[in-house]
Amino acid sequence: MNQVFLKASIGLLIAGIGLPSFAGITLGNPDSDLGALTVSGAVRASYQDKQYGESASDQKVQFDAGILKLDYQSKKLFGRAEYRCYQYDKLCDFSTLVDGYMGYKMNSTDNLTVGLQPIPFGPGQYWDSSFYAGINNTMGLQDAHDLGVKYHFEMPSSTKFDLAYFLTDGGNYHGASQDAARYTANLVKSSETNLQEKNMWMARVSQDIHPYDDLKMTVGGSYWYSDIKNRSTSQDGSRKAWALFNTMSYKNLGISLTGGKTSIDNKDVLIPAVSTFGSFDAEYDIANTGYFYTVDINYTFNNVRNFLNITPYFVYSGFDKKDKNFADSERNILGVAWSHKNITLYTEYVMSKNDPFVGGARNSLAQGDDGKLDKLLNIMFIYNF
Repeated sequence: MNQVFLKASIGLLIAGIGLPSFAGITLGNPDSDLGALTVSGAVRASYQDKQYGESASDQKVQFDAGILKLDYQSKKLFGRAEYRCYQYDKLCDFSTLVDGYMGYKMNSTDNLTVGLQPIPFGPGQYWDSSFYAGINNTMGLQDAHDLGVKYHFEMPSSTKFDLAYFLTDGGNYHGASQDAARYTANLVKSSETNLQEKNMWMARVSQDIHPYDDLKMTVGGSYWYSDIKNRSTSQDGSRKAWALFNTMSYKNLGISLTGGKTSIDNKDVLIPAVSTFGSFDAEYDIANTGYFYTVDINYTFNNVRNFLNITPYFVYSGFDKKDKNFADSERNILGVAWSHKNITLYTEYVMSKNDPFVGGARNSLAQGDDGKLDKLLNIMFIYNF
């Protein structure tokens, strides 16, 4: 495996260095009233060695995704649209809208955003340094995007606030599944349940602390309350979730700690402890109540040999379920990110238990599966243009 890992990594990196370097096409001036529109994107190729039963013939470098982005900036307005086309068996067999929003700048720090956008839950859009992301991403807590309005404002004391209302989730797009062709893990309609989350109210507060020149810290918390419509029983349930976080950086060292609880009342008499979610064209069940956590440690070596930035990282994440008959889930990632201009290469080793996306099954995040430690070698090449 080490030889395969080394050959694939070196091959993708050398191929990428030979590509032209440019980042998007910008039309206009962002400092003008008319503003500027930037068109950019990315293409991704991957190699995976799934050490949980997949035959060696399926281990190959293949196209992963194409990404198109539109970004708009002016004196008072800003906006973003992003669409992604993925390949599982054939080109664009799963594709989805990720972002689609416009915003108004009240001043240099405060703004109002309307549309499909990242939710203000946890320390930020991303909770860790990896590409594959921790288990909370599969649970729809990290890098989640919903349709609504968000107000962001800051105080002179370096205290930041986000208040948001999301009418509904990000929606279902093109794929083979019934209702799971989504970028964000949402409650979905399935053969077992018919749930939809709506009226999502969220609040986040964070405080920047700089005790020393090289030491920066941010502490904060966020809360999430929403209605869950059960179309099978014609009753309305709810979701309540909270998260506390602390991010620290000292020179090139970064540490992030996030933990919280999620609790769903799905008003389902037959399946009260489990709800069906869907993302990336796959359906899976998640326990309704439990504690989640993510620990991220990373260190960046800048300008190695005058051209390469190298960031090793470790991600420790899990979901401890309240139901003692359910097996807890975890996903831990040891990796290195290599970047040169518009090229990034992630080399990761993922170790998971009871994980639907790493060797698991539909019920991995609920009752659990065989409980074995499944391993995945994930190499992802990204060229941004």
